Amino acid sequence: MKGASPGRAAARAGTLAALIIAGALAACSTNSPEVTTARGTAQLLDLSAPDLAPGLKNGPPSERLPDNSHLGADFMELSFFLESGRALPRFTRFEGPVSITLAGNAPPVAQTELGHLVHRLQSEAGLNVSTEPGNANTISVQFVPKRQMRQEVPNVACFVVPNVESWTDYRNSHGDEASDWAKLTQRQSATVFIPADSTPQEIRDCLHEELSQALGPVNDLYRLPDTVWNDDNFHTVLTKFDMTILRAYYDPALHTGMSSDEVRAALPAILSKIHPSGGSMRALPADPTPRAYVKAITTALGQGASDKRRRAAAERATKIATSRGWHDSRAAFAWFAVGRLTMKTDPEKAVEAYTKAGRIYRATPGAEIQAAHIDMQLAAYALGTGRAQEAVSLVNRALASDVSSENASLMATLYMIRAEAYGQLGDATKEHQARLDMQQWARYGFGSDAAVKRRADEVAALANAGARVN
Repeated sequence: MKGASPGRAAARAGTLAALIIAGALAACSTNSPEVTTARGTAQLLDLSAPDLAPGLKNGPPSERLPDNSHLGADFMELSFFLESGRALPRFTRFEGPVSITLAGNAPPVAQTELGHLVHRLQSEAGLNVSTEPGNANTISVQFVPKRQMRQEVPNVACFVVPNVESWTDYRNSHGDEASDWAKLTQRQSATVFIPADSTPQEIRDCLHEELSQALGPVNDLYRLPDTVWNDDNFHTVLTKFDMTILRAYYDPALHTGMSSDEVRAALPAILSKIHPSGGSMRALPADPTPRAYVKAITTALGQGASDKRRRAAAERATKIATSRGWHDSRAAFAWFAVGRLTMKTDPEKAVEAYTKAGRIYRATPGAEIQAAHIDMQLAAYALGTGRAQEAVSLVNRALASDVSSENASLMATLYMIRAEAYGQLGDATKEHQARLDMQQWARYGFGSDAAVKRRADEVAALANAGARVN
């Protein structure tokens, strides 16, 4: 922080911490009922049903798939465990066509997003799903006032439960075997609950994750970099990996009630058919994520613990990663947590942690979106410390990967940083263009003009602090 007084440095760090917390990932879900599969809380803003942002209609860009040995191992761990670590005694899925419908006062954008998602599930995963009612198998999407959801499940943004028909039914179902994924013998109905006042992007993200888990795996794995089934919440729409797992999930060779050994025996032929370039499936050494790591990350990025405890938990996660020799997304996410939690108190340590996380993500196939998030954090810091050209370079690197286009709030923030950086550099033409680029993403990502202005003001405050450094 060349040329910055301690007071100014602290003020900038506080502003940057606010920006990063607002624009980074949702906190991991904690204290939620085990019977649900849930997406962590996000910043929820007023919804005014704007049009879809450009670039969000056709899914993410094409991605690489792992070989069939890794796909098989991932399939088994996703399909036979809950997020809590409990084993599932049998394979379950919907048998026959599935109707996915919206209930109650769904925001208009929900119908549009649901239509896009169902089309992708049909065309990319080959699933027999539709938005038309009338099938015996049903998934209902219901929108509940945020206050009601927060009282019941304070740290999740949305979740799915089997065999409940309404919010009242869900509240009365606690402890009911019918709504416990581990006790489920077949899937016939499920309900996804989403806050009614979510932003368009949050609605889309919840639909992708929760509907896919209603249909397929109900587990989340920190070690997988290229999936929505990861509590790090970096990926916001279903990836090629996810669609491949879902296609395997509904292969005719599988059926409800199969044991893990039976599914494992059927997988080589299934994966050879749907991913012929993936090679033959062979057994791999187990690489489980210990509950101590999950607990550390949950404490670090959840709610309820003091800042000191959260920072200590993040450090504990990095030590677990180091002790186990990890160089994957689990190690990177632990460093991400350290960066996020130390920016206000120790900016230099935070930057070092983000840099370590970014280095791991850039070396990990399928982790481009994670690397783009890290570059956004570092670009914000560069802007706030008077290094406008470095901020531009980091934004350009984040945008160059093309994967950030699935995340409108990230895209809008990147363009805000780019605009302010060009303003510092005195390039009015590029500043104006960046602001135009920002506008096409901002309402979709943040949900209201007031929310967009709050984010823009945060970025402008960073730029003002950086200008004073120079």
